Parts: sequence; structure tokens; C-alpha cells
Amino acid sequence: MLCLALLLSTLAYGTVHYWALGLFQLSAALVVFFWAVDAWRTGVLRVSRSSLQLPLLGLCLLALVQLLPLGSVPLAALPGMQAARTLSLDPYSTRLILVQLLALLVYFSASLVFIDSPRRLRLVTHTIIIFSFALAIFGLIQSFVSPAKIYGIKELGQSTSFGPFVNRHHFAAYMEMAAGLTAGLLMAGAIQSEKRLLYIFAAIIMAVALVMTNSRGGIISLVAETIFIFIITGARRERHRKSGEKRAGAGRVLMLRAGLAFALLFSVFTAVVFFGGEDVLSRFVGTVNSADPTTGRVHFWRGTLDIIRDHPVAGSGLGSFAVAYTLYDTRNGIFRLEQAHNDYLQVLSDAGIIGAILGLCFVVLLFRKGFARRETDDAFRRGVATGALVGCFAVLVHSFFDFTLHTAANSLLFLTLAALATVNGNVEENGHTKRRRRRRHRSSAGEAVS
Repeated sequence: MLCLALLLSTLAYGTVHYWALGLFQLSAALVVFFWAVDAWRTGVLRVSRSSLQLPLLGLCLLALVQLLPLGSVPLAALPGMQAARTLSLDPYSTRLILVQLLALLVYFSASLVFIDSPRRLRLVTHTIIIFSFALAIFGLIQSFVSPAKIYGIKELGQSTSFGPFVNRHHFAAYMEMAAGLTAGLLMAGAIQSEKRLLYIFAAIIMAVALVMTNSRGGIISLVAETIFIFIITGARRERHRKSGEKRAGAGRVLMLRAGLAFALLFSVFTAVVFFGGEDVLSRFVGTVNSADPTTGRVHFWRGTLDIIRDHPVAGSGLGSFAVAYTLYDTRNGIFRLEQAHNDYLQVLSDAGIIGAILGLCFVVLLFRKGFARRETDDAFRRGVATGALVGCFAVLVHSFFDFTLHTAANSLLFLTLAALATVNGNVEENGHTKRRRRRRHRSSAGEAVS
């Protein structure tokens, strides 16, 4: 169910339409049903004790409080309608966000519980990588053949699509997370030598597709995650350097990894030029000389700061930004702004200081637990934890410029990566399992030769 949800939520235009959201929430209810069947058959209700679930649960409780009739009436009701007196300025949207949060929480909790073996860890990891590689190829082909239509059918009027996503920035965020996971496995030495070129090729294609979206936030995030993975893998190698190992040897390895990381970046941008993406790079470089490199986002952020000022504690209501912003927009209002184009400001706007604290707790717990899971002798487990953290870091950087995590498909992948990075030690292979896998690998290689 988790693997299917990752695939289908992405293919359904990123799950942004009401019909797709409804199916996604029904699938979460189906997960709860199967979870109950598992508990009935085994006699044990398996629940994760991970503290990462608490911030998400706290957001759900905050949404419930925002729906209580404790507020004033800030907006005049339409004729014949009664204005809601809830803390949320848009209770209808807050209810929708609450249901969506509950569905994501179900999938996240189920991932922490049921990704409980090395085989399942490999299954979910390889599903993400293989699917994202295929998605990158599809996105590139569509951008050349039919850039204005999704699947050659759906044409959009007010946004620029890429791949199956309605918004090209959301496709870029998906590639950031998937490429980070792939690069983490490579940098941790978790891939057999005969397969490394395949993984390198997959990571390059994902990165090329990301750059071809023409998303400046995506390009910045790609560079940021490259630097981040180099820092964390180099720092771990330095900490675990054997006492008898020479510093020169460790330095050579460090330089080799740095060279590999930046060689991959060079390959990506070379491939972009080869595919005719000079306009993409020109647009990115042109922002340096632009009077407003944020292309109007500063105006949005000023209005968002006004909302934060007037609703500092509990916010204006989850999902209420589109309604709240109309009170603070100093322009003519010809364009309806749905999001703040900065997830951090929007968290403060929608959920106030309470929501910001919950979000900060989630990020701190994620990286603290993720770095702890990297301290293992299981190379694949270490690579998955590293790559998952890199993917999460990239999308957190991108969130400074866009609203990438407001798409259900991206939110589900982000939470799945968070689960892969922090799931308990049951997914680590012991020595006996590793020896058995090596014997099986050698025997299959021998059969192939003979």
C-alpha cells in the first residue's frame, strides 16, 4: 500500500485535485483497516513509539482548536450566509487540511511500523529510486514533445507543468528528494561496484530533469544538497578514522568524494546544455542582475508578515492563507494568491508560534534521529539514512522559495524519507544475513559466468 501510494499519488497530477485527494484519504482509511486486520490476526496492535509522530499529531490538534467557535467575525458574510466565528478565517479549508494531515499521519505511522526488515527497507528504497528515474525520463520527454500538456491531454492555463505535476517547482522538489536518496547510497558505499554506474546515471538524469524545470529554487536546493552530503559523509569518515590510518590517506579519500560530488554537478549542467537548456541557466544567472530576484515574492512575504503580526499565537487557520491574504494585499487583487511561496512564513501565518514550534521540533528530531541511525556497520542502512536526510534537507531549503510540501505526493515522499531515515534497528542486516547475501551473490555470478 505504501509503495502504491507513492506511485499513484504522484501520477495523479501530484494529488492536488479534490478527486485525487479524496482517493488518497480513502486509501489511508484502507491502511487503517488492514492495520486492524493485522492486529486481529496476530493479537498485537503494532504501534511505533517514534516521537516524530508527535509534531504531526500536534498540528492536527491545533487544527481542531482553530475550528472551535472562539473567534470574532473578521470578514463580512455574503448575503444570506452566516459568517463562521471560528479561530480559523477559513474553516472549510482548515477541515480539508485536517483530513489531509490525518491521512499523511496514517501513512507515516504505518511506515515506521511496517518497514520492519532489511528486505522491506530495500523494497521501499528501490521503489522510490526506480520510479523517480522513470519519472525523470518521462518528464524530459514530455518537456520536448508536449510541454504545454500533461500526458498530452491536460492543458493548464495559469501554471507551468512538468511531468505529471501541475507545478514545475513541485516536480523539482520530488527530484531533489529522490536524487538525494540515490546519492546517499552512492556516497555511503552501499552499492556494489557493478551497479554504481547505473545509480550514478539515475542520479544524473534526475538532476537534469530538475534543472530543466527552470526552477531556481530547485537549482539552489540541488547545489545545497550536494554540499550537504559532502559535509556529512566527510565528517563521519573523519570521526571514524582508524588510529593507525594516515591523515594523508583520509585526505585523499575526502578530496576524491568532493571531486565526485562536483563532477556530478558538472555532468548535470553539461547535460542540460546538451539538451538545449541554455535558457534555464540564463534565467538563473539573470536573477543576479534583476531588481527583484524573487520575482515578486517579497511583496507576498510582506503581506504574510502582516498576517503573522495580527495572528501571532495560533495563526489564522491551517489552509486559510488565500482568504487571510486578501485583507493585507496592497495591490489591485487581480491575482488570487493561494500560498505564501515560503513554507516557513506560511507556517507562522497559518499556525502561529505554536505551529512553528511543532515544525521546528519535527526538523530537530528528524536530523537527530537520522544522524544516530547513520552510526551503523550496515552500509545499506547507513546509505539510506544518509540519502533520506539529504533529500529532506534539499526540500527544506527549497521551502524558502516555494510551497513544495503543500502537494500531497511530495508530502508523502518527504514523510517516507523521514521514516526511512529514523526507523528502528530491525531493518539492519546482521553478520549472518550479510554473509548469506554475499554467498548468494557469488553463486549467481558464478552461474552467469559458466
